[in-house]
Amino acid sequence: MPTTLEIITSPALAARHGFFTRKGGASSGVFAGLNCGSGSTDQAEIVAINRARVAEAMGVAPEALVNVHQVHSARAIPVTVPLPVRPEADAMVTATPGLLLGVLTADCQPVLFHEPAAGVVGAAHAGWRGALDGVLEATVDAMETLGADRRRIQAVIGPTISQAAYEVGQDFFDRFRAEDPESVRFFANGKVGRMHFDLPGYGLHRLRAAGVGHAEWTGHCTYQDPQRFYSFRRTTHAGEADYGRLISTIRL
Repeated sequence: MPTTLEIITSPALAARHGFFTRKGGASSGVFAGLNCGSGSTDQAEIVAINRARVAEAMGVAPEALVNVHQVHSARAIPVTVPLPVRPEADAMVTATPGLLLGVLTADCQPVLFHEPAAGVVGAAHAGWRGALDGVLEATVDAMETLGADRRRIQAVIGPTISQAAYEVGQDFFDRFRAEDPESVRFFANGKVGRMHFDLPGYGLHRLRAAGVGHAEWTGHCTYQDPQRFYSFRRTTHAGEADYGRLISTIRL
C-alpha cells in the first residue's frame, strides 16, 4: 500500500483536524490501508504504526492521540491528559492544546466539533444508537462545561454510510418512531418491508436542534467507496471475517 495519507478536511473547522481515509497505511489483507482499530484482529504492531502515522500527520507524538472504548453510548467525557486506560464513552472534549482526540468508525458517523472563541474541541462517534440516545447533544453539553457557547460551535460529520446504502427493517423504523417521532422523515421506502435510513441527515437534524452554530456533512459514503473507506456493512455483505476502522481527529 502507498504510504501517502489522504486526509479529508472542512473549511468549517478552524482547528487542526482530519477525517482520514484508509489510504497510506501499513495494514494488509482485509485491513489493507490505515486501520487504526485496536479492537480489530489486525496485528497490534501494524495498528500502532498506522496510529503513529496519524499522530505525525497531526503534529503530535503517538501518546497524545486519545481514544475511548466506544460502546455506542451517549457518554461524553472531558480529557485533559493522555488516557493510559480507555474509559467507556463515545465522545471526548478538551480545552488542552496538543491533545489529539480521535474516534474510530466504519459506517457510523465521526463528528468533529470546534468552538474557536473559547478554544474547545470535541469528537464523537455517533452510530444510530448513539445519535438516537443523544451522544451529539452530550458532546455539546460537555463542551459548554469547558466554556464553549453552543451558538459558536462548528460541527462536521465525516465519512459515514449514506441513505442509499443503509437498508433497515420495520423493527428499526418502529424503534425510532417510538423514541423520536420526528425521525420518521429520515426514512425512505425501499424494497417490500424494507426502508432506507438517512443517518447523516438525522445527525445534522440533532446537531441543529441542539443549537450549534453550524453543522454540515462532508458528503462521503463509506459503503460505496471501498478504495477509500472501511465499512462494516460492506464487509458483512461480502462475508469477510473482519474490517478496518477509520480514524477522525481534531486538536487545538
